[in-house]
Formats: sequence, C-alpha cells, structure tokens
Amino acid sequence: MQIYVVKEGDNVDRIAASQGIPVDALIYDNQIEYPYRLAVGQALFIGDYSGKYTGDGSCQMRENRERTSRIPLYVSGYAYPYIQDEVLEATLPGLTAIYIFSYGFTMEGELVPPRNEEWMIAEARQQGVRPVLTLTPLGNDGRFNNNLVNALVQSRAMQQKLLWQLGSVMQQKQYGGLDIDFEYIQAEDRVAFARFVEFATQVMNLFDYPVSVALAPKTSRDQPGLLYEGVDYRLLGAAANRVMLMTYEWGYTYGPPMAVAPLNMVRRVAEYAISEIPAEKISLGIPNYGYDWPLPYVRGTTKATTIGTLEAIQLAIDHGVEIRFDETAQSPYFRYWQYGVQHEVWFEDVRSLQAKFRLVKELGLSGVGYWQLMRYFRANWLLLEEMFVRERGYR
Repeated sequence: MQIYVVKEGDNVDRIAASQGIPVDALIYDNQIEYPYRLAVGQALFIGDYSGKYTGDGSCQMRENRERTSRIPLYVSGYAYPYIQDEVLEATLPGLTAIYIFSYGFTMEGELVPPRNEEWMIAEARQQGVRPVLTLTPLGNDGRFNNNLVNALVQSRAMQQKLLWQLGSVMQQKQYGGLDIDFEYIQAEDRVAFARFVEFATQVMNLFDYPVSVALAPKTSRDQPGLLYEGVDYRLLGAAANRVMLMTYEWGYTYGPPMAVAPLNMVRRVAEYAISEIPAEKISLGIPNYGYDWPLPYVRGTTKATTIGTLEAIQLAIDHGVEIRFDETAQSPYFRYWQYGVQHEVWFEDVRSLQAKFRLVKELGLSGVGYWQLMRYFRANWLLLEEMFVRERGYR
C-alpha cells in the first residue's frame, strides 16, 4: 500500500501503469468518475493487488469480500437516520459500532426520539455491527443546551427516569449500547456530570450495554472555555467504558479558514488524554468532512459550507487549481475563484488520514470514531484495513 500524489501531465492510465495496478482498481478505490479527470496535488490510494486481481478487466468489490481477519480496532461513527441506504450498506463492513444520532430529552426527563431509526438498527445487526443509541441535550432549536445538562446531572430522580426510558427503548429496538454526547457543560457541573456518566454505566452494564462518552478536545486539565471546563478527562475516563475524543472543529463553520483536524493539535489532545485515561479506552475522533470558506474572512459574518472529500477534489478539478498540503497540520487545502469571490477549502484525504492512523498506532489507542458517516469515502476504509490488518503492525 502507498499513496501517490498526482503531478502535472498525469492520467489514470499512466499512474496505474507506473504503480503496477489495474487501472479500474485505481478508479474504483479512489471513486474517480468518468471522464477520469484528476487534480494536480490530489492524493490517491494505491492498494496491493498482488494475487488478488483476476486480469479480466474487473476489480473485485472489496467491501463485500470475505476478510481473513477483522481490523483490531474499535471502529465507530455517527450517522443520522436519513443516511442514504447505499452509503450505510457500504460503510457498515468497516465498523464495530454505529452511533445513531440522536435521542434528546426534555426538562421533564422525557426522551425525544429521532425519526425512523429502526431500519438502521436492522441493517447494522444484519452485518454484525453494534447499533448504539446516542443521547444528546439538544434543545428545540437543534443546539446543545447546557440548561438541560444542568437539570439532569443535578437530579438523581430525573436521571433514574431517563435511564429507565433508555433501557426500555434499547431493549425494545435492539440497541447494543449507549453513547453520551454532551457539550457545553457548565464548570459547576463538572463532577455531577461525571457522576451521571458513572451511574449510567453502572445501570447499563447490568444489562450488557457498554457506555461511551464523547469528550471535547482538551489539551490540559484546567483549560478555560465553555467547551472544556465541565469536562474532566480523568473522572469521565473512569466513569465510562470508552471515550471518544472529538478531535476536530478547529476549522469550523463560523471560524477562520484552517484545517478541521490539524495533526499538531490532534496530537496534543491525544497525548493529554493518555495522561488521564487508559489508552485502551480511547477512540480518536476523525472528521469525514471539510469546509469551503468565501474570502475575505470576516468574523461574525463569514459562513463556511460543509463539503466531503470527493466534493472538495471535484472543486479543485473543475476550477483547475492545485491541491496543496500543509506539513504542520498534515492536511490538504486549496484556493479557487468563483463568480468573482475567492474561496479557501480545507478537507481530509488519504495523507491526512494516514497521519492520524499512525498517531493511533504510536500512542496505542484502541479505536477511531468518525464524525460523521453521511458521506462515503472508500479510500478511507481501504487505508484503515491496509494499515491495521494487512501491515499487521498494530500493538
């Protein structure tokens, strides 16, 4: 397995020949659409096809082949019930668990379910993937509400009521676990929130439901800020069966253009996490998206558009611009002009993903978790398999 970066004058036939792989394998693995145009600077996944290619012009469908061994990682990802069926079907073979987003709750402790998630649970179970119920304190406006968090963590009666409902729903709908994804927890609720997670874990584990908790990306114990002060890595790591580090959103919708998950910052979070939490409990969060910012950036006014990896690459192709790579952030980016407005795009590709997977190996973390799975980037899953199964160099 290797990664090839497209140069001026390259085309799929020349690249495939130079790398010694079938051209249709190159096209399929990298989701290159007809007429097979490429962007200079585009990173391509080059798989090992020795002994696996029939030579009749057809590429074996990797997602459906029988694997000799599973990826030795806890691989999870969040998805909404309106995910496209074909995206879910293609993604599930690479997962240990799928976190269905999401159940909310009211100030009275009543669960607020999503719509029509049962089909996802059935699909997951059919493919041997654990469906996990995600609990969030989302208000009616769709935003995280720390008043809901405060009400819940300060009331054991409300917690008991909510957990009883959760247990009933999980049993009825055949969920296989609970994920607690709370954000903007107030500093004064730091200990109470950890105690709620501990209580939820004790109750759910009685029925063989593991409990995970999503953690804001801290780099130190006393890091200031509304996103961080109510999150105690040590207490929450002890309270839950697993944690997921939300190592993304440095570049975000209303922020200045930059990498969504710069490796230098991701590393700082992961290194702090293993100082507080056993590595075997930790999943590294990985973004499955990027952003397109119009320029110039004006704080409070500029709003970026969320895009997927394939969309970003297509933008670079359509506008004839070169994709560059930031060595510090280990992330690809480019700029283009459209209708008199310049844009800046940062996204994930196989190079940035490889850097994150290497960090997982280096630090001995036990999992990766994707936000989110609504877009399918095939090369990610092929790279994950190559690095953690075929290289057999993990742990």
